[in-house]
Amino acid sequence: MGAPLRVLVVEDSEDDAALLLLELRRGGYDVRHERVDTAPAMTAALNQQEWDLVLSDHSMPHFSGSAALSLLRTKQSELPFIFISGTMGEEAAVAALKDGAQDYLIKGNLTRLVPAVQRELREAGERRAHKLLERQVLQLQKFEAIGRLAGGIAHDFNNAIGAILGWADLAIQEAQQGSRLHDRLHKICAQAQRAAGLTSQLLAFARQQVLQRRKINLNSLVEEGTSLLRRVIGADIDVRIAPAADLRVAVADPVQIDQVLMNLCLNARDAMPKGGRLIIETQNVEFDQEYCRLHTYVHPGSYVLLTVSDTGTGMDSATIEHIFEPFFTTKEVGKGTGLGLATVFGIVKQHDGFINVYSEPGKGTTFRVYLPSDSGAAEPLKTEVTERPQKGTETVLLAEDHEGLRELGQETLEALGYRVIVATDGTEAVALFKSNMARIDAAIVDVVMPGMSGPDAYAEMCKIRPGLAVVFATGYTAEAASLTSLVDKGASILQKPYTATSLSKAIRHVLETNSNVSR
Repeated sequence: MGAPLRVLVVEDSEDDAALLLLELRRGGYDVRHERVDTAPAMTAALNQQEWDLVLSDHSMPHFSGSAALSLLRTKQSELPFIFISGTMGEEAAVAALKDGAQDYLIKGNLTRLVPAVQRELREAGERRAHKLLERQVLQLQKFEAIGRLAGGIAHDFNNAIGAILGWADLAIQEAQQGSRLHDRLHKICAQAQRAAGLTSQLLAFARQQVLQRRKINLNSLVEEGTSLLRRVIGADIDVRIAPAADLRVAVADPVQIDQVLMNLCLNARDAMPKGGRLIIETQNVEFDQEYCRLHTYVHPGSYVLLTVSDTGTGMDSATIEHIFEPFFTTKEVGKGTGLGLATVFGIVKQHDGFINVYSEPGKGTTFRVYLPSDSGAAEPLKTEVTERPQKGTETVLLAEDHEGLRELGQETLEALGYRVIVATDGTEAVALFKSNMARIDAAIVDVVMPGMSGPDAYAEMCKIRPGLAVVFATGYTAEAASLTSLVDKGASILQKPYTATSLSKAIRHVLETNSNVSR
């Protein structure tokens, strides 16, 4: 069996067409063909199926080769077109090449046919790969621009939502249990948390969240996630899991990857309104230099692959072009925010991974998520959760440029028993630390502040007292790399908007960790 080749032959002579096909088969091709000699017949053939190549005579009684070339270029600009003629002069051949033909051959000498076909098929493949790469680069540039806008919006919203949520949280603790006021405050908190979830999705798409990376077993994460998923996905959907037995650990934030899994599975559920099959698979994958040369968005190395497939309605190519854009949705109004797949895309990219999607209308959809892997044992997925705010008596330096959050943080910490020194920006925080360093036990520092950023202010404080206990509060940040290195050294990240419980937990963690290190 030779290499498959689909050839559209524009030729009025059956014998000449047969000679062309014979030469191609001698050259090692398994040829599937159709012969046409009129414009309507050629149009029908182009509409009915995909072709790899067009071979055309130049002069025919009812249809010229030039007309065939013009017809092809109006429909499929990249399909190779080779003239094969016994009457085509040099001047006409040059004109044909200018009009978009790839080559021309003489009917009496077909020794160049197979090499010409091989060359044109190779170059056509390279053109398609180049076009695909161009589309991918343009799409990534578009996502980067949208991401910067989304990150800035989310930062401002997070500050406002954080203040609303924090004050309502404090008020709940003062309101009488079971009262109408207590109930209404709970509803305010619930709506604020919902708004915070939307900004969190925007930040994930913008790749501006600080990741808490660990070595995780993706099989364990899938097992835990699907145990919850089965209760909400519906009995008419058959969930099947195919975990790899020898799966390497993924280097990832388990909370974020769990969100990726949930979003993909819920998206699959919505694509199967009448039921179907959802398949979740894991496996190890290696990408070498040659693969990465052809797929420039991939870095060579070892990956863990998470595949989520469904038997749902599927998508056409036009829909696939937009599915990772924020707020793009095919669901009816009120049925979705359009942030689910945008969130998935952002999380995967921030993990230095990548995602592919394969889908056809009526044939389901498959998402493949590739995450960098490592050797060694997996760490636990969950840490112990403290439900009530933890109190303390230490002195804390609080640096926050947003007035509402600054007042909220001070009142929350003081209500928990801490003594608080307040700074409005990084420069003032450094000055206050220098004049009060003997009594300051820890610092809570906003990451993005005018003048001097939180990490820069902390660096100045560490010149005076290395290893100062610190909590970085962030709504989003372009300094994720520097924060990640600080987390590795013992710093804690407090994601905005935060509650009294999460604030107290973060400050107690760094204080106790710092105390243990000092002993």
